[in-house]
Amino acid sequence: MSAPLVQIEHLAKSYRRGGQVVEVLRDISLTIASGDFTALMGPSGSGKSTLLNLIAGIDKPDHGVLRVAGVDIAHLNETALAHWRAANIGFIFQFYNLMPVLSAFENVELPLLLTSLSRRQRRERVELTLAMVNLADRMDHTPSELSGGQQQRVAIARAIVTDPTLIVADEPTGDLDRVSAGEVLGLLQQLNQQLGKTIIMVTHDALAAAQARTIIHLEKGELIAGQAA
Repeated sequence: MSAPLVQIEHLAKSYRRGGQVVEVLRDISLTIASGDFTALMGPSGSGKSTLLNLIAGIDKPDHGVLRVAGVDIAHLNETALAHWRAANIGFIFQFYNLMPVLSAFENVELPLLLTSLSRRQRRERVELTLAMVNLADRMDHTPSELSGGQQQRVAIARAIVTDPTLIVADEPTGDLDRVSAGEVLGLLQQLNQQLGKTIIMVTHDALAAAQARTIIHLEKGELIAGQAA
């Protein structure tokens, strides 16, 4: 069995809304193995996106242990956390988050501008990655010239171009029709099975979750069940 990539022990997170403290996650403990494809499921407000954001280092827990690839990210300062995210996390969002004035090539290249790669190395990496998501012939197109499914594949290329340790996807098929959603899910499976990428995906769609190896259910901020898919 693969070693744990994500180790969580007694994790809790709350937010202030008005004068009230709202508990979003309560006493979460779980592990996610390296190379796994995990789906986080639960009703709206269950805490699944909050948990994903904590694992990705976008937010910090109130207390508890949170280790990703052996790094205790809960106690990193903001500068160290930003560097850690850039080096280790690939993000895929429901609404793509592409820069509308940039081409597909330029959108995918963005994370590489923070690295020491030369212009030639960046071009080679971007072209190879766009070919992996079957968009080599669309690299000069802007997002408005692409379908929703193609835009999400550009977003996936942007997420993997830095060869991240972990890919996190928040409702990656939520804005797509069934055919485009199937293509995106097939690509995520390919990244997991052929390249060994660890993927954590938030979804409300049981058909999407069925593509994962492991399904974790949350309800009202608590872990309900984890099962092999």
